Amino acid sequence: MPITDDEGLGRLLDADTIAVVGCSTTPGKAAHNVPAYLQRHGYRVIPVNPFADEVLGEPAYDELADVEAEVDLVNVFRPSEEVPEVLDAVRERHAERGDAGAAWLQLGISHDEAAAAAEADGIEVVQDRCMKVEHGRLRG
Repeated sequence: MPITDDEGLGRLLDADTIAVVGCSTTPGKAAHNVPAYLQRHGYRVIPVNPFADEVLGEPAYDELADVEAEVDLVNVFRPSEEVPEVLDAVRERHAERGDAGAAWLQLGISHDEAAAAAEADGIEVVQDRCMKVEHGRLRG
């Protein structure tokens, strides 16, 4: 079951390093403003965007597998139909490197089957919730 309780959400908010799949270079878009907010609140944000060299002053990676740093949580800003592919990459990374133990699908993004498969592999999943909103509510 995806995490919905405040205790579980708070635990995921204890992450230090967040890879943001679909991080945008465009101010005003949620996929830019939410990671910028997280960065301002002390998280290390690693952008994953194959169409950008840099986002928020950080080098951007083409895909999650290219990220060299240890990742605590993967924040997802991709359409729901792309979630299985993204969560497969999270599962692969988790199996190979032992990191990326959580995936946070932003508001409006969900895929129950892919989330269940990720959870079966030991990955905690949040669906259809804004990380910025939950951070502000629980940590603000």
